[in-house]
Amino acid sequence: MDSGLILLVFLALLFAWGLNRVRRTLRLSPIGYAGVMVAFIIVMLAVWGQTLR
Repeated sequence: MDSGLILLVFLALLFAWGLNRVRRTLRLSPIGYAGVMVAFIIVMLAVWGQTLR
């Protein structure tokens, strides 16, 4: 596995953990939470794709 991909997985887990803690404060619905996670995953895959070139 590529070391950059491992870092992205770690960042995604860290982001999900942090978002879960902040979610109560922002009163995000499960749909909003899923939307933020999907957007984060798309951005991270785009960044990872750029580093492959």
